[in-house]
Amino acid sequence: MNKAGRILLKLGSATKAVLAFFIVIVCASINGFGQNQNLSGGTVFDGEPYLAIDPNNSHHLVVAWLGYVPLKKFIIKVRASFDAGQTWSEPVPIPHSTSRFTSADPSLGFDAAGKVYLAYIDYDPRFTAGAVYVRQSTDGGLSWGDATEVINMASDPGKRPIDRPWMVIDQSAGSHRGNIYITTMTAKGASAPFHPYFIKSTDQGASWRPWRYADTTGWLAGSIIPQPMASPVVAANGTFHCVYSSWVLRQNLAPQYILASSADAGRHFTYHTVFASSEVFSDSLAKKGYLLLADPANAHHLAFFYLAAPHGDADVFMRESFDAGAGWSEPVRINDDPAGNDRMQDLLWADFDRNGDLMVAWRDRRNAPDSGYATSSAIWGAFRSRDSSHFSSNFQISDTIVAYDSILAAAGNDFMCVRLREDTLYAVWGDVRTGKMNIWFQRMAVPSGAVVSTRPLSSETIPTIPQLSQNYPNPFSPAKAIPHSTVKNAGASAGRRMAQTIIRYRLTESGEVRLVVYNLLGRAVRTLVQQRQPAGSYAIRWDGRNEAGEPVPAGVYFYQLRVIGKFQLTRKMLLLP
Repeated sequence: MNKAGRILLKLGSATKAVLAFFIVIVCASINGFGQNQNLSGGTVFDGEPYLAIDPNNSHHLVVAWLGYVPLKKFIIKVRASFDAGQTWSEPVPIPHSTSRFTSADPSLGFDAAGKVYLAYIDYDPRFTAGAVYVRQSTDGGLSWGDATEVINMASDPGKRPIDRPWMVIDQSAGSHRGNIYITTMTAKGASAPFHPYFIKSTDQGASWRPWRYADTTGWLAGSIIPQPMASPVVAANGTFHCVYSSWVLRQNLAPQYILASSADAGRHFTYHTVFASSEVFSDSLAKKGYLLLADPANAHHLAFFYLAAPHGDADVFMRESFDAGAGWSEPVRINDDPAGNDRMQDLLWADFDRNGDLMVAWRDRRNAPDSGYATSSAIWGAFRSRDSSHFSSNFQISDTIVAYDSILAAAGNDFMCVRLREDTLYAVWGDVRTGKMNIWFQRMAVPSGAVVSTRPLSSETIPTIPQLSQNYPNPFSPAKAIPHSTVKNAGASAGRRMAQTIIRYRLTESGEVRLVVYNLLGRAVRTLVQQRQPAGSYAIRWDGRNEAGEPVPAGVYFYQLRVIGKFQLTRKMLLLP
């Protein structure tokens, strides 16, 4: 007999019926995987998606992307999920600093405590003004605080040092835990020489230290490569690393990738060459971004991913270091289609799981009818176990091959993003299967490659079915709880008053709503909502107290959303001492 059955035998008949209902609902919510999603659903263009996962809760996802809005140009939009992507919050638009500005280049990061941060550019399209900004969310990505400026267009005169900001956060147990690091590069039209930039915050993004160059004499990016992007990571021991491109003839006759490392939060850097190559990959449309990763299970293990064309067409390669970047392996070709088959790959991304397993993904054209960039493609990937030196056979991540559209040649489609957590892959990317550029989300099991779901992530319409999301945080402790409150369409004020746990739900039509917390015996503990509400999104805060205002015991609780005469939904939560 299973555990649920043994519990039922110990309870009375009235309680059995209630608890049996709860068990069925909870098991369905835990084991069910959503289908593929269109996250953005914009009518013109959505691009540059970035995905982050809460280090304390692998079901808590946050995605940001760039979306076009008439009269507002491009703005950053953010959605959060608390059930591993089965349901998503309404998209939250991030306002411009001034009305004439447009936005680009979002990236996200969690700190070790579960706060989430958003970095992005907001600038004048004529490149006369603008800056990199960071915002913080204390409610899991549902709302965002005020923007703080990191570096602006005039910080380094003539250099426009605000392009392609990447953000990483120190989640280690070291002395720099919680530091936020931003790297940027010179934008188009800047004067030579060109540089990568390094900026840090030691107070959760409230202020930013003066910027510095990430390169230095003898390890300069130079005057030939106009945008030397720095790809940053923080290793498990708190060491900051970044890789940037360089071509200075007096340093090296061939272009090279340089690793800059700092064990003291950017006060001092050491440098090593990752590799140098005179090979030229000439397709101007290909998305050639590179990526540096640090293995969470081994502070000395770094991996660098890049495109190269030793066989004539672009392939995905990796080099590794097991001594914190002092030495690097020979390249490993990851895509396993025939070498030299005149089918190029691009748009790469990768991620380590916390145990050292590795996932790599890219846009693949092995099944395309033509060569070059302007042909059909799909998203593919490969998995490598921490115990293996070899990658799995490649497998398709997206569920369809998408025909080429000329919009793919435009800027704003330079990256996809993948995350690997507990043998589950989460991926976001842009494609044009709907006739528009939208952001798609997929969740799948690895290493089996079994597709769980692929859905457009960008739809901004209220869903046709009501939804009850997993509370956040979960589990939670009532020790620091504050009284609950109801927040309609959770706005910016919600982020400044974080309750002990938040229960979110959506109504597709008006009705008499009851939201009740039950204990494991099926007895009502607290009625959180009992009123008529219109269609929309809601967030309810609970402080772990009963109707009398007394703290309830630690344990498993259920919360049930019921619209009288229409539906009821139930989920489980865990309250800690």
